[in-house]
Amino acid sequence: MLNLVLAATSFAAIHLLVSGTRVRDTLVLRIGAPAYLGLFSLVSAGVLAWLIVAYAKVRVPEVTPLVEWRWIAVVCVFVAFVFATLGLMTRSPTAVGGETLLADGQGPTGIHRITRHPFLWGVALWSVTHMVFNAGLPHLLFFGAFAVVALAGTVSIDQKRARIHGDSWQRYAAVTSSVPFLAVAQGRNKIALGELGVVKLLVAAGLFALVAALHARMFGVAPF
Repeated sequence: MLNLVLAATSFAAIHLLVSGTRVRDTLVLRIGAPAYLGLFSLVSAGVLAWLIVAYAKVRVPEVTPLVEWRWIAVVCVFVAFVFATLGLMTRSPTAVGGETLLADGQGPTGIHRITRHPFLWGVALWSVTHMVFNAGLPHLLFFGAFAVVALAGTVSIDQKRARIHGDSWQRYAAVTSSVPFLAVAQGRNKIALGELGVVKLLVAAGLFALVAALHARMFGVAPF
């Protein structure tokens, strides 16, 4: 269990204390953006692998006491897959390499009208859902690390873009929101279903169906 605690703490620490902070800015100035991105990606992948292995060694498949409410978990995870998949498949100023969209003055499209951080909110929803329906300590440590990193990431990315891009970021932030649907509810944007993309939605649904079909074999618990 100690190994899992250390892995979860390390995974959270490298994102909370480095990525998106002024430490990151200093490292970029000293070694350059490409070198920093490569180094951080390598370290992050290594710590992620450590976290997964540590969790796999101590996790015990559990049937949730909230079994009659499991359909809620299925719906939430499906929404999480939609947010995460569309977030990865839609260009955005908040994604790595997407900063040029700010210079072009391009406004939000598709899923980014709903939230400017769809991937991170998808990860957060997936994590929190698993924490609610899997209350054991190993599950809370594992999924909690992802939830903390994802939610903190929405803040750190906004702060980093604001520091670097100033007015162009403020114009983009004015018509978007980090919290899903907030900008829409406030009248600063509107949902455009046609921009979401049928292919992207089908990819999200296909990935969800694949994971659901393999879930019992891979993790010992059937989602349905």
